[in-house]
Amino acid sequence: MHDIKAIRENPEEFDAIMARRGVSDASSSILSIDADRRAMILAAETAQAEQNAASKLVGKAKASGDEAEFERLRALVGEKKAEVARLGEDAKAKDQDLTDLLMGLPNLIHADVPDGDDEDDNVEIRRWGTPPSFAFTPREHYDLPAAQGLDFETAAKLSGSRFVVMSGAMARLHRALAQFMLDLHVDEHGLTEMITPVLVREAAMYGTNQLPKFAEDSYQTTNGWWLIPTSEVTLTNTVSGETLAEDALPICMTAHTQCFRSEAGSAGKDTAGMLRQHQFEKVEMVSITHPDDSMAEHERMTRRAETVLEKLGLAYRTVILCTGDLGFGAIKTHDIEVWLPGQNTYREISSVSVCGAFQARRMNARFKPAEGGKPEFVHTLNGSGLAVGRALIAVLENGQQEDGSVDLPEALHPYLGGKTRVSSEGQLA
Repeated sequence: MHDIKAIRENPEEFDAIMARRGVSDASSSILSIDADRRAMILAAETAQAEQNAASKLVGKAKASGDEAEFERLRALVGEKKAEVARLGEDAKAKDQDLTDLLMGLPNLIHADVPDGDDEDDNVEIRRWGTPPSFAFTPREHYDLPAAQGLDFETAAKLSGSRFVVMSGAMARLHRALAQFMLDLHVDEHGLTEMITPVLVREAAMYGTNQLPKFAEDSYQTTNGWWLIPTSEVTLTNTVSGETLAEDALPICMTAHTQCFRSEAGSAGKDTAGMLRQHQFEKVEMVSITHPDDSMAEHERMTRRAETVLEKLGLAYRTVILCTGDLGFGAIKTHDIEVWLPGQNTYREISSVSVCGAFQARRMNARFKPAEGGKPEFVHTLNGSGLAVGRALIAVLENGQQEDGSVDLPEALHPYLGGKTRVSSEGQLA
């Protein structure tokens, strides 16, 4: 959410940034509602002062025996009391209108973010590794004999489209990838491992800007809980409503969870295989930082995600998202795209975003400066480290052999009991 004080002080700058987001003249409606709200608050305070003054005179009129003045003042007190209540309710309604409007606007944009309309205008920062060459036409993951443990038909019988049942080598390889990522982030990157719920209250979804704008993208239970689309929701909200000590920052966390997305609006996109599913797993990274350190932490988080791919020997490229592709809550995002031979292209496997104070203001998450002064909002960051299913796809496609078997990255061998490949019969060997 945005700082109304900053909008009041510099509406032109706010409008210029929102224009890059495709939102025109954003400040006018905000400032109009804000002016009405403040006028109502002032009127309520004036009426309250008049009520208080009349209340003080009521007793004097009664004591002096001036019955007419007593009745007039008593009526005035009642009138002002009703006016205060009415103006207070009107101001409260305007305050909610203002909150709703601010909640529906995307975050500001960092100066580094390039202008553009969509993903075609994203700017490549760097590449790592060389995509493998094959003496045969590489297949997509779901066509590989080694991947026969990916069962989409049974999943469809159980749950419908965009689900998968994994068995045997595929289930173990998927588990090994998640374990490898967690160990790397905890042991080498120093993140704190967390286990969090997958069901959250509505306030948590508001705190990380999934609501109100993206309600249709998530699942809600009949008793009001929401299924998390990523553990960004739970990890970030651990500091909701808190005022932290400055020396407690940064807080850097990681968690492996099930994630759930309705994929509303994505009909016809990536329907084959397990690239885009309703239920999937991610190893997420979240950092809570001092405002002065958030951009540096963004670079560190990006490197953590890139390191996962490098240790797996998977070629990737890193891009900075343009304005037209930037997420609602981010001021700047790096996408990391892994090479998929079956599609002959790079595909997103991680998004690492810095959100500034946007989520912290929604959650009322602050820190107390060590040298004194008023509490300030923390900055929040989140990123995939990585999407486990997409990592499985990349390992299968990049390690595929002509006979349909798959050679596995050396980094995974200890997690697979020393096994180094998946045979064309779908067995670890």
